[in-house]
Amino acid sequence: MNKKELKKQYAQTELPMGVYRIKNLANGKLFIDGGLNIHGKMNGCKFQLSHGSHLNKALQEDFNKFGVDKFSFEILDLLEHKEEAKADYRDDLKILEEMWIEKLQPFGESGYHKRNLK
Repeated sequence: MNKKELKKQYAQTELPMGVYRIKNLANGKLFIDGGLNIHGKMNGCKFQLSHGSHLNKALQEDFNKFGVDKFSFEILDLLEHKEEAKADYRDDLKILEEMWIEKLQPFGESGYHKRNLK
């Protein structure tokens, strides 16, 4: 297979989408996030944490304090691809992420999220 065919095949590959959690094994705190390319999103998050540039400051501080070995990354749920070619999954992903946040309640002493006050 030539380079052009490989690129075309890659472009047509459906990437797994979904929600994952980061768990601090030292204190049990959770961080929930999701992505349209879940493996890419998790790898990006690991990269940011390893380089001290994650946007969640509390998570970054604990990562710096406890080290990479005290954190686990786990996929919680995956979205299924729809049959329509150009489907937009962003709303579905947001709802799925909100459901997991509601279920796991990663706030205060249990997590790295802040409650949205309305």
